[in-house]
Amino acid sequence: MNDDVDSGNLAKVRRYYDRTESRLGYNYILGGTKHFGWYDGRLSMWSFRRALERMEDELARRLGLPSGAKVLDAGCGTGAVARALASRAGLHVTGMDILDWNLRMARERAAAAGLQDRTEFHLGDYHKLPFPDESFDGVYTMETLVHAADPTAVLKEFHRVLRPGGRLVHFEYAHPPQNAMRASSWIALQDVCRLAAMPAWLEFEDGVLDELVKAAGFTGVTTEDVTRRMMPMVRAFYIMGVFPYFVGRAIGKVEKTVNAMSGVEMFQHQDAWSYNITVATKPEA
Repeated sequence: MNDDVDSGNLAKVRRYYDRTESRLGYNYILGGTKHFGWYDGRLSMWSFRRALERMEDELARRLGLPSGAKVLDAGCGTGAVARALASRAGLHVTGMDILDWNLRMARERAAAAGLQDRTEFHLGDYHKLPFPDESFDGVYTMETLVHAADPTAVLKEFHRVLRPGGRLVHFEYAHPPQNAMRASSWIALQDVCRLAAMPAWLEFEDGVLDELVKAAGFTGVTTEDVTRRMMPMVRAFYIMGVFPYFVGRAIGKVEKTVNAMSGVEMFQHQDAWSYNITVATKPEA
């Protein structure tokens, strides 16, 4: 991996999450959480908190680890998922993020919830993890691997820090081949990835992440398309985002409304993407 490319991408990711729209949206609409929710058909699309909890519980189920197991949250944000796994699944979660202000908030919220003994948070880049070999029973990303400049390098690091028999779980986006979508959809996907600093999403054509995970040394790789489970939240984001996105386009400042843009474009171009859960295991020695 080219260090200049990596540094440039990290700067773009930091810029995306440091934008006023990102800070306000994630903190006040999603309570600091930075992932989609899980809907079962009975839940209102506006029931964000319950849907987010269900998605976190689904992550715990896919990890399938016993209470006390050590897990790495790669791209932990303000620690919402880490707190959920620590409190509801009894896991010991180590969060890692590139934003120091995210980590300050993560530590404060974990302490306020009485979870400081089951969570810890570190500043760093998942391309170069600062942990010894075989440190964790599980590793997961929750819509963060798409930000990677070099997902192959990241997956090798995940393999290194996992113990034999450890579980890897990704909740991530993919897209169909370019020739299987409308031209306007391909343009919209490129715009979202560029402004939200998600270069790996463009690399994750259907099936590619599976192959990268296998190439990193994992076995038992499975991927399930769960797009329908989170679409109600996409619809809600579309409704909320139409006006600010229109204003951003009108004044030539779309980069200031990138999350509104993402909600609108994802809803309007559903042929351009999918939301998947990939699970794999590091083989026993």
